[in-house]
Amino acid sequence: MSALRTAFYPGSFDPPTNGHVEVARATARMVDRLVIGIGVHPGKAPLFTAEERLEMLTDIFEPIARSEGAAFECITFADLVVEAAHRHGARLLVRGLRDGTDLDYEMQMAGMNAVLRPEVQTVFLPASAGSRPITATLVRQIAGMGGDVSSFVPALVVGRLATKLRRPS
Repeated sequence: MSALRTAFYPGSFDPPTNGHVEVARATARMVDRLVIGIGVHPGKAPLFTAEERLEMLTDIFEPIARSEGAAFECITFADLVVEAAHRHGARLLVRGLRDGTDLDYEMQMAGMNAVLRPEVQTVFLPASAGSRPITATLVRQIAGMGGDVSSFVPALVVGRLATKLRRPS
């Protein structure tokens, strides 16, 4: 496993957005194996269960990874990101950046992770202009209020959001 260039792309992915798709596609182009890690924290109440997110991410990202020539795996984890990355043989920890606020926070995390696991290198991928404003939080809010999120998430997610947020008549 260690001979493969493996990247670990962690997140809550609640729900997966087009920004997540961009980062996954760019990462799959650079590595032999892409591991998507869904962070599960008992104190948080996500819209989608870990199992639902695992299914969505596999359906969305596996064909992308395959088309870019990368093996694919999707897992859940409840410990430190850098430990999950190490456990799955990743030497690269991938983080997407939308703006300077993301950069400040991610630089702090990268520094701490480098102390904890120096063999795992953090790599930042900038968001395209079209995906910079997209956050999963805003997508949940817009969808929850009946707004159209089809420009922000893959079609599969639009359908899952509609089903999940369907209000009784």
